[in-house]
Amino acid sequence: MGTKVAKLSLFPLTAEVNEKGHLVVSGCDTVELAVEFGTPLYVFDEFSLRSKCREFKTEFGQRYSETTLIYASKAFLNRALAVIFNEEGLGLDVVSAGELATARSVDFPLDMVYFHGNNKSTEEIRLALKHHVGRIVVDNFDELDRLGEMAEETGHIPDILLRLTPGVDPHTHEHITTGVLGGKFGFPLFSADRAVTEAMSAPSLNLVGLHFHLGSLIFEVQPYEEALEVVLEFAAEMKRKHGFELEELNIGGGFAIQYTMDSPAPPISTYAEAIVSKMVSKCRLLKLAPPMLTIEPGRAIVGQAGIALYRVGVVKDIPGIRCYVSVDGGMADNIRPVLYGAKYEALVANKVLEEEVGLVTIAGRFCESGDILVEDISLPLVSAGDIIAIPDCGAYCLPLQSNYNASLKPAIVGVKEGKARLIRRRETFDDFARCDLL
Repeated sequence: MGTKVAKLSLFPLTAEVNEKGHLVVSGCDTVELAVEFGTPLYVFDEFSLRSKCREFKTEFGQRYSETTLIYASKAFLNRALAVIFNEEGLGLDVVSAGELATARSVDFPLDMVYFHGNNKSTEEIRLALKHHVGRIVVDNFDELDRLGEMAEETGHIPDILLRLTPGVDPHTHEHITTGVLGGKFGFPLFSADRAVTEAMSAPSLNLVGLHFHLGSLIFEVQPYEEALEVVLEFAAEMKRKHGFELEELNIGGGFAIQYTMDSPAPPISTYAEAIVSKMVSKCRLLKLAPPMLTIEPGRAIVGQAGIALYRVGVVKDIPGIRCYVSVDGGMADNIRPVLYGAKYEALVANKVLEEEVGLVTIAGRFCESGDILVEDISLPLVSAGDIIAIPDCGAYCLPLQSNYNASLKPAIVGVKEGKARLIRRRETFDDFARCDLL
């Protein structure tokens, strides 16, 4: 029983078990949700979403009032979530015309949109200028030149940040490391001086600050402290050499969440204390005016709020080797385990209170041997028709989805105070074929 209760802590903040022994989220029985909306099904708890937004604003804001919170849309964005983030006073970090279109479709305030990307198309730059997004984060010299030319043609002078590569190892998976020297993102420090001088000399651009992003799933505060040391010293050097005034420092995101019982993540307060303390003390030492601090959490806001529900189809026991529990989803709706070895916990949503009887491996239905969602997890006796619930699926599962094996993308349900509503309907075969031509 203790293990099951502990696992509940990985689910949304409203998760509990009802008298039937079913997993409940925000007053909604997940087994009933699976029946009503079908599986695979993704469920988002609105209370958890709003709570994480407020926790970030409180923990950073009470330590440093000039903090701006920008949600990293790549973790997962749709129209319903964009409305919630707007209501909570967050901005949006977008990396494509598609993410910008989602924001525009709900009248999100575009002055609170930051446009990122290492290879923005001409059309995307044009859209960013046309809609006067709050910041354009410039990634390289080609973009800097092109943006300057296009801005001059439009007559709109955008506020820009330069993305730097501070050369700090965040001690995370190589596929989600973005701040080390030699990566594809940002200006390396050895060429950043030139980037600052070119940006400052461009009459059609307004350089207001610097940006860095170290990576994702960073469980330590030390990498942030190291990067702040490096970037603020660079800012001080640019002030001495070129008169550059650092008005805004955007440190990106990367804040970790707990996916498994043996991988606890620091609380948001720990990140806030370390980051704010280092920035303020370093600015004081370098005699820099403290800039506006911008943070861009994604996973840490949306990850725990989302769960995935699957229905068991087949149980295949290979005595002495492995017992496979095959479900009706897998790598097409959650490629994270295949892509970079992501680990998850799981519960049998309709048997939460039953005793665990042994190890099983939760396998997907797709034609790849590597299509494994959870390997060697202790569960109750599992049978066909049971509902498997996997926590912490709010981030990156949905944006990385595919139609592999001609599968249909699952529905998404939002839950709040005992009520459920579709926030994305399940794909149909007509949807799947709509772009095909004969």
